[in-house]
Amino acid sequence: MLEEVDRWLARRSWSAADRPLDRLIAAKRGTRVSVVLPALNEEATVGAIVATIRRELMDGLPVPLVDELVVIDSGSTDRTAAVAAAAGARVVHRDEILPRIPAVPGKGEVLWRSLLVTGGDIVCFVDADLREFSADFVSGIVGPLLTEPDVQFVKAMYDRPLGETAGQGGRVTELVARPLLNLHWPQLAGFVQPLGGEYAARRSLLEQLPFPVGYGVELGLLVDALHTVGLDALAQVDVGSRKHRHQDGLALGRMAAAIYRTAQLRLSRGQLVRPALTQFERGAEGSGFVPRTYAVDTEERPPMRSVGEYTARRAA
Repeated sequence: MLEEVDRWLARRSWSAADRPLDRLIAAKRGTRVSVVLPALNEEATVGAIVATIRRELMDGLPVPLVDELVVIDSGSTDRTAAVAAAAGARVVHRDEILPRIPAVPGKGEVLWRSLLVTGGDIVCFVDADLREFSADFVSGIVGPLLTEPDVQFVKAMYDRPLGETAGQGGRVTELVARPLLNLHWPQLAGFVQPLGGEYAARRSLLEQLPFPVGYGVELGLLVDALHTVGLDALAQVDVGSRKHRHQDGLALGRMAAAIYRTAQLRLSRGQLVRPALTQFERGAEGSGFVPRTYAVDTEERPPMRSVGEYTARRAA
């Protein structure tokens, strides 16, 4: 590990317990905090997450830590939107945001559009499939942005059990993202969960960054934040353990391909020869393996401050 990263780990890695809630509230001083949950068919978990944030970080506090709680529905076919609204979130459908640009499927697409319907100086993203959710996932990663003026981007770090087995989650992180970062962006080798979906950043940074529309968004934002503001402006906070729904092996393959492609673009900004991934599924009895080919995300949204509707809204 680079000596620079060793120093960064000692200086920019914290625990959520390092900043009690009363300290964070005292440090707000008018700073507005928005929490965004991207959601697609998450009725089983989104309500409990919203309710916890409202109960512990918004309602009943002399000064709410969270000023705005928004669920962006990506086209759920279950009761995600109704459950989230009943628990106290403002729910916005992805397709209602910036209709001039037709939406494409993907998590990064939702996160990018969320900047248009939130107003916080700090924007905190939290996945909507978390189980046994703790408010530390929000207060922990927002904390350094309120108390450390030089910090601009904070990732959560945590244990990731796979079922009942400790430490086996994050397979794409270990097999794809971590090797890529260590080889090509060794300054980022100290991030425990580079692909984690829980992170917070200053709006002034997010609006400068391109957003990969799909699974590559976490790696893309992390790499671009490094190049935009430097390593010392990045940080991570230990929030304990993260339990969520795990993807099957084929879905993980598609995720890995999108992440590799995001890295490749940042290394060369060249064109992919074939932006597709072929995987194999066993067919009906006796028919052997059947190839299935999927497109790999090749589109990115531009920095939000280049979008006319966004700059007009911010100027109003």
